Amino acid sequence: MLHTVIRRTGFAALNNFRFQSRTPRVIRSFSVFGARRGDVSPSLIGPGAKPNSIPTDLEQATGLERAEILAKIEGQEFFDMKPLILTHLGTKSNPILVKSVDPDRYVGCTGYPADSHEMIWLKLEKEHEFDRCPECGGVYKLVFVGSDGDGGHHH
Repeated sequence: MLHTVIRRTGFAALNNFRFQSRTPRVIRSFSVFGARRGDVSPSLIGPGAKPNSIPTDLEQATGLERAEILAKIEGQEFFDMKPLILTHLGTKSNPILVKSVDPDRYVGCTGYPADSHEMIWLKLEKEHEFDRCPECGGVYKLVFVGSDGDGGHHH
């Protein structure tokens, strides 16, 4: 009788284990359209290729890539990649001003004069009055030049 009980509970446990060890089936929705949170400027969406042709970079580029290509056509740089020129050590009364179209931006501080210490990355934020380097004490302030309704274009 004990043997029968063990056998029955063993089969029940085995069936329960088999049920739990199966890979769960999950249905996921799929969309070819990204999240849309705001109006997109028509100039940031390319016209696409003409039928039976291969599109150029300008025709198929969208978003920031298209903005960068359009700026290069006009002879300008869309992204300012030049290093900040420090003429002084930033203080609360005279901080180093950093322009940004986003509400936050990362900058690397190497101290004043330049290369006084190893690079320390700081995250400057629009809401902060200022941000300070923990190594040299240099003060940075983000100057927000973007629009408040940026549509949430962050990843």
